Amino acid sequence: MSCELLINVTPMETRVAAVENGVVQDVYLERTQNRGLVGNIYLGKVVRVLPGMQAAFVDIGLERAAFIHASDLSPSRDADKNLPSIQQLVHEGKQLLVQVVKEPISTKGARLTTHLAIPSRYLVFMPKNEHLGVSQRIELEAERDRLKAMVNAIKVELDISGHGYIVRTAAENCSETELRADMNYLKRLWRALQEKMTSFKAPALVYDDLPLYTRATRDLIRADVERIRIDSKETFDKTLEFVRKYTPEVEHLLEYYPGERPIFELFAVEDEIQKALQKRVDLKSGGYLIIEQTEAMTTVDVNTGAFVGHRNLEETIFKTNLEAVTALARQLRLRNLGGIIIIDFIDMVDLEHQRQVIRMLEKMLERDYAKTKVTGVSELGLVEMTRKRTRESLGQMLTEPCSACQGRGRLKTAQTACYEIFREIIRLSRAYDCQGFLVTVAQSVVDRLLDEDSAALADLESFLQKSIKFQVDNLYISEQYDIVLT
Repeated sequence: MSCELLINVTPMETRVAAVENGVVQDVYLERTQNRGLVGNIYLGKVVRVLPGMQAAFVDIGLERAAFIHASDLSPSRDADKNLPSIQQLVHEGKQLLVQVVKEPISTKGARLTTHLAIPSRYLVFMPKNEHLGVSQRIELEAERDRLKAMVNAIKVELDISGHGYIVRTAAENCSETELRADMNYLKRLWRALQEKMTSFKAPALVYDDLPLYTRATRDLIRADVERIRIDSKETFDKTLEFVRKYTPEVEHLLEYYPGERPIFELFAVEDEIQKALQKRVDLKSGGYLIIEQTEAMTTVDVNTGAFVGHRNLEETIFKTNLEAVTALARQLRLRNLGGIIIIDFIDMVDLEHQRQVIRMLEKMLERDYAKTKVTGVSELGLVEMTRKRTRESLGQMLTEPCSACQGRGRLKTAQTACYEIFREIIRLSRAYDCQGFLVTVAQSVVDRLLDEDSAALADLESFLQKSIKFQVDNLYISEQYDIVLT
């Protein structure tokens, strides 16, 4: 498996794409006027306490107040078991040092925690927390033990007590010198943040995470990354400076792309982004997926489409579902879909086929940067899974609800609009004394009124003994109309 990171920079936004074996797997986007907030640390002020929800709203200087739960305030990270009351933990007006763990999404404010986590190349530093963990992606027990022993030894050497660390995947096989440099950097950074806090008044930004192009070199580098191409000379120079200072082992991967053809167009990333905004995902066999994202969850429907197979129906269904798993795992990453995801695979009678599809799904999700959890096939033949959501999906970032249909994705037919107009005219004729009605509508509605519903219109005029006239407005959609009394 070979992987390249493509970094496209313009004054307005930065985009990063991870391309594995020529196929786009991940897309990250950060706009200059609206940079992501996850990882930022703020000095916030509690503005409202909600005892019934065991939560509070905190003003951190954003348009909407951010949300924090009691479990993110408690000194212990244990789940809700013995949580103290939210009123015991905070009160209105209290200042808190908090970190954003989830972006504001739709109408919801940012999600906060007081359990700070500051990442570097090899470690995640957790102030005032003694926990020491190692990334689950480092599987060899001997390597895990070696890394833990090194971190503990360096903590004593640098006199860093009372704080914890999580060893990141990138630290696998790294040297003690590299770990020590990382821990020294984090120690200095934490000391600088503490000094800042004494001079700030809430709400205030205390720590701003790195821009996307440098985060990519810190967080997205794996053993299979062969190249990092950047199409901006200025950004390339800044990244090179950052890499030489903090991650010199990846300097040889950096490459400036000076080509005239846009880098995202050259590697077909633009096409993949456009496809990721559509509901339908076509499979090579002729089958397809329908992906619907809603406020509560994302649903995925698998269909055989034009694929008829070669042996029997069960084998056709099994092959379609396996192909759908591969496409789905990629789409979850590409679209950055999070929260609850319900997958409606084509019904499989063979239990072994069901198990193989679930195993394949779990295997394909292993390379996902986000944490995922998959359940088995339910009694209704559905597969439920969750994927950690920390930022808006690609669709939420690049699109907005349709102004015509208010995000429903469907419009009333011209026939429905005609009958609504008839009912409204009857209501108005009973409520007001007038000579007639002038109705402004879309062309498609007028066409229907003068054709299929012309008899019904004539009967209505005869019944009311009033004239009904129509005028076309080309800016109206089928379900829009205005009625004026004449």
